[in-house]
Amino acid sequence: MTTVTVNANEIALGIESFGDEDAPLVLLVGGTTMLSWPDALCEHLAAGGRRVVRYDLRDSGESTATDPQAPAYTLRDLAADAAALADVLGGRPAHLAGIGVGGMVAQVAVLDHPGAFSALTLVGTRAVAPGPPDDDLSDHEQATMSRLFARAMPDWADREAVAEFAAAGAEILGDDPVAARAIAAHIWDRTPGIAPPVQMANQMGVVFARLDCKPRWRERLPEIAVPSLVVHGRRNRFFPVDNGEAIAREIPGARLLVLDEAATAIPDAAVGEVAETMLMLG
Repeated sequence: MTTVTVNANEIALGIESFGDEDAPLVLLVGGTTMLSWPDALCEHLAAGGRRVVRYDLRDSGESTATDPQAPAYTLRDLAADAAALADVLGGRPAHLAGIGVGGMVAQVAVLDHPGAFSALTLVGTRAVAPGPPDDDLSDHEQATMSRLFARAMPDWADREAVAEFAAAGAEILGDDPVAARAIAAHIWDRTPGIAPPVQMANQMGVVFARLDCKPRWRERLPEIAVPSLVVHGRRNRFFPVDNGEAIAREIPGARLLVLDEAATAIPDAAVGEVAETMLMLG
């Protein structure tokens, strides 16, 4: 496993690689930092004969950071980043996977840059952003969101306070608080500087809410022609499971894998099943 910064689409992207550099590439879009993707999943995919690269979106982790409170780029710029990174890393079509908001980036990337990708995996995401979903899709579970956003913000310069905040949020969402605490501490450690807006952007992905995500892309999902997998937690209260089910219906031939015990994160118990199903796509 190696961590470096790579120039793609005229910006710097922080990446971490697993496996043989000559193996077929699986590119994992962070949602928003690369740590949304568990180490164990990356290791399973690498053991299955893939070169796995996970990366930070702009304004997170070790990637180019400017002003996370006023991003000067769009969702389509992030999609172009993915295509450019796939080209820089392999020069051949890559299996692209996105989780959460990274799944939105991945959908647009495959639609806008179809020649760059050979397969698509979407985890815990939806096909509309920003704002409320379409009338046929469930929005965030309101009781959960009320509890989540009623909490006082931590001191973003205090590593322990940030880790505790993440653990409490994970418990509200139905995820593992112990894992969330460890990930938050790791994110804090690898975030350049301790400026509150930067730390908050890395921990909560708030920059995404300020992005221009137009025009809509849901109506274009039938254009996706690569083998596709949609993974969704049945207990996901942020993007309820019908959001994933709709994506799987609308992408021709897509396979749907519903994880009965999962919420927004991929739990340790499901890592093997998710990895094996991804490997089946090619």
